[in-house]
Amino acid sequence: MADDDAPETPETPQDGENQHAVPSEDAQEIAGSAEDAALEAAQEAQEAGGTPEGAGEQPSEPAGEGHAVPSADAQEIAGSAEDAPLEAAQEADDKAAQAAAEDEGSEDADEQAAEAPGAAKQAVHGARLEVDIVPEGADPLSRGEEQYADPYAVEETEEAAAEPVAEAEGDEEVLAEPISTAAIDLAAGARYRATGKRKTAIARVTLRPGSGTYLVNGRALEEHFPRNTLQRNIRQPLETVGYQDRMDVVARLHGGGISAQAGALRHGVSRALLEADPNLRGELKRRGFLTRDSRAKERKKAGLKKARKRPQFSKR
Repeated sequence: MADDDAPETPETPQDGENQHAVPSEDAQEIAGSAEDAALEAAQEAQEAGGTPEGAGEQPSEPAGEGHAVPSADAQEIAGSAEDAPLEAAQEADDKAAQAAAEDEGSEDADEQAAEAPGAAKQAVHGARLEVDIVPEGADPLSRGEEQYADPYAVEETEEAAAEPVAEAEGDEEVLAEPISTAAIDLAAGARYRATGKRKTAIARVTLRPGSGTYLVNGRALEEHFPRNTLQRNIRQPLETVGYQDRMDVVARLHGGGISAQAGALRHGVSRALLEADPNLRGELKRRGFLTRDSRAKERKKAGLKKARKRPQFSKR
């Protein structure tokens, strides 16, 4: 029984087993003071340096052990972070108002910048240029009252300028005048026959002495060709030779239309005059009466509606 009442002694650790040290009260106090050292150091630094605003204010007591109290600088930074969105919105509004003001005064600013010495280049080249409107008939390259003198220009006199016009008028007069060298035998039985063509029309013409009448397919010229333009074209060869009142024309026409038949008839009369007097070839050729007009309608092609007109294209 004596052994049971005796106090139990702690078992000593044997060799080879892990030994765990039990911290004493002094060690625990030292550890706690080490934890509060950082907080005490921050408070001492704040008291020594002071704050720019609210230097007399005391920091609030810590809520508990081990919690650092935020300083005045930290509180100010936190407040500025909260006001950052509002400040950004205000800055955006200020920039928009400034841009509108710049747009209104851009013209004045450009003029002042251009007048100032050493001004910067304009953003848009030619924005300040004025539009020059040249009146009709004026020389756009003229230098005001003083005209630009070309050193290589050839002075043209009034006589030289009038020469080409005179030549053209002279050619027209020559063509309009009748051929005076025509010598056609107007015997009672003289007959001069020829064939004229134009497109698909064919005219068989016979010239004979007479009073200047035209008989086309048994009808008068005015009945067969009611258009005055066609009548004048048909009468041109005889008027050019000067025998419009001394020879009659008898013609048989077939094929073609009215215009083609008129061209064929004029061609046949001209060739008949050449049979009457071969010396008229040069003058008639120069006036274009002996040239066979080769213009005709172009033939239709396979797959096309006309000579070149194609059917409408359909993609689908």
